[in-house]
Amino acid sequence: MAGRVVVLRCWWACLVSLCALTCGSGAVDSVRGDEPLPIPDRLVVLTFDDSAKSHFTVARPLLQEYGFGATFFITEGFDFRENKRDYMTWEEIRQLHEDGFEIGNHTRDHLGITDQTVGQLEEQLAGIESRCREHGIPTPVTLAWPGNAWTPKAFEVLRRHGIVLARRGGSPEFPYDAGRGVAYEPGGDHPLLLPSAGDARPKWTVDDLIRAARQAEGGRVAILQFHGVPDTAHSWVSSSQQNFEAYLRYLKLEKYRVIALRDLRKYVRTEDWPADPTAIMKKRAGGGQ
Repeated sequence: MAGRVVVLRCWWACLVSLCALTCGSGAVDSVRGDEPLPIPDRLVVLTFDDSAKSHFTVARPLLQEYGFGATFFITEGFDFRENKRDYMTWEEIRQLHEDGFEIGNHTRDHLGITDQTVGQLEEQLAGIESRCREHGIPTPVTLAWPGNAWTPKAFEVLRRHGIVLARRGGSPEFPYDAGRGVAYEPGGDHPLLLPSAGDARPKWTVDDLIRAARQAEGGRVAILQFHGVPDTAHSWVSSSQQNFEAYLRYLKLEKYRVIALRDLRKYVRTEDWPADPTAIMKKRAGGGQ
């Protein structure tokens, strides 16, 4: 009997270890050498920027209702620290993690990363990392470029901090004000410059969402960028709850697979960097998209 107990304990320990390896992050990490899965049509990534309170009070229950994954990019910028009407608490952010959503890095102060500010990126990333550790949240492996500003000079800093995927906006392919964008093309787009297929705005309708989502075909992935739903601190990037519910309903009815950004590691090799990170942007600008 004692021998049987030992065997059962060993079996259970092995099962727990296997679960930690394969299920802990919600993704198979191709960085470790696993063969990526084929990219299915209708693969959508949902992302939310700026730590808005409505991420917790509105987006969270709706995402849970529809069974969708999502990434919440956290910053302590603006007046996050003292304004808990418009921004989440760290306890709420931790709950998002415990619910299975991804917590990504949006820099401590929402600092636009340019050639002039890249020297501050190290401390900006570390600021969010330390707060995540304090609240039992894994160190982020994804980033949203604050203000959609970016520079290739930041790539090595991001890699040192374990960032394997980073999302930008829809520019330069489309003007910022339009809220339009292009789908991510693995092998063409740099993993640290993933384009937004759509950047939701107050005047968006379901047609805008459909136009962005339908780009997810032929090996391409539609990454959608949201802010608050509503965004009570930044009205120019707000989405109404009514519209947001309509977007999720469409994605569900049309059988889209909706995941967090980290989960793209199931489908792509994040270490494959194109020699020229802007080549595909230039091609699209020239009408080659």
